[in-house]
Amino acid sequence: MARIVVIGAGLGAMAAAARLAVAGHRVTVYEQGATYGGAVGRFARDGFAFDTGPGLLHLPAVYRDLFVKTGKEPLEECVGLTQVDPAARHVFADGTRVDLPNASRAGTVAALDAALGAGAGERWGDFLTRAREAWDRTRRPLLEEPQPADPAPLAREPYPAPKAGLLRRPTRTLAQVGARELRDPRLAALLDAYAWAYGFDPADTPASAAVLPYMEQTFGSWYVAGGLRALADAVYERCRKRRVEFVFDTPVVDVLEKDGRAVGVCLDGGEEVAADHVVSGAPVPALYRDQVVEWERGEDWPRHQVLGTGRVTVCLALRGAREADAVHRTVVHAEGDRPTVTVLRPDDPALRPDADHESVTVTATVRTTPGQEWEAFADRMVEAAGQAVPGLRDRLLWRHVRTPEDVRRDTGAAEVPGPALAGARGRLLPAANRSPLPGLYFAGGWSHPGGGLAHAGMSGALVAGLIVEGADFRGSQ
Repeated sequence: MARIVVIGAGLGAMAAAARLAVAGHRVTVYEQGATYGGAVGRFARDGFAFDTGPGLLHLPAVYRDLFVKTGKEPLEECVGLTQVDPAARHVFADGTRVDLPNASRAGTVAALDAALGAGAGERWGDFLTRAREAWDRTRRPLLEEPQPADPAPLAREPYPAPKAGLLRRPTRTLAQVGARELRDPRLAALLDAYAWAYGFDPADTPASAAVLPYMEQTFGSWYVAGGLRALADAVYERCRKRRVEFVFDTPVVDVLEKDGRAVGVCLDGGEEVAADHVVSGAPVPALYRDQVVEWERGEDWPRHQVLGTGRVTVCLALRGAREADAVHRTVVHAEGDRPTVTVLRPDDPALRPDADHESVTVTATVRTTPGQEWEAFADRMVEAAGQAVPGLRDRLLWRHVRTPEDVRRDTGAAEVPGPALAGARGRLLPAANRSPLPGLYFAGGWSHPGGGLAHAGMSGALVAGLIVEGADFRGSQ
């Protein structure tokens, strides 16, 4: 039985902790904050409650696997899961609206043809076919296996060019895919929105990001009853049942090293805790900045994504009941100086004081530039959200704005990491799960296979496999 210290109580770190505890190890989690969940946060006031992180779950199979491998109760006995249908309503700058069904390619093609004109659905379907090729080429090395020691093959672009002569020049960015292959500004905006939702700017994101809409439209979007915070609650309780110990309000300030190996951590206040392995769920950039571990910059310096983007979340407390034909998610696309926003309206009694009120969450991806006037930006977000919520301004009781700086305060980094993407010379590959310092591992959104709830859960599985099986571990089966 090994002694394992986990830094941070985010979803990826807790996923690793639960798996390691089931394998017979003694696991202690040290969290600098007062609660667990990391970016999967909750804001509550006056009977209203809001998810301040992700609002929907994709690839729920990741957490089904976690619960199967760590106990008798499956995921669906611990949380309520419902497919969101339609998956999203899109409102384009010209006023066109389209509802896209959940996990139905044929339905999506038909909806696009009906809303955008004949041929639009076929072009989107052809694009998804090429996106599937990119998915098939990268799924295992980017999601199910530890990052290879030589990631050079993943630096090559896996997205195939069309065979019909649409392109005479190579397609290098997602924006080029939209302009050249989709040939409709609304379809291009639809594609862009998937990238922005994960923190990627389509103008400098590789074409391999085509896997993002493919993944969502193929495997679907799911809502967790009570909000995504309920998933964090369930994972935390699973850890507790497996006898994982949690110590809150206790920052780790250093990783102890002896003979070239991690041998424990130093806590704020000077206490040293010995460990056979250390798993860090802290944001990798914050880990370097705070000098938890220092390495000379060189070939062994671990990479991490630098997207330069974060999220603004506006929580809206509304009077009046949600209309009967409201949809769960609406994406209102950018127009003028108004950003693209995602409006979430879950019909969930747990998130509102009574049936005569509604909780609405509005999010937008932004550049994390200093000096941003967030209240003015939030005004534009709420204006855009008015296209998704009838009578929004008259119904508004109050709002709460959460900025990238609030995210930095709570998690250690203002950015929200994106999933690992191939291509772009490898610059969008996150840190490997096995660090250059033996005995120290990275789990969570800042490490392989990157950001997002599903990807964070995968990182926990990979770290547990590396520790339990060692050099023989080849990834999830």
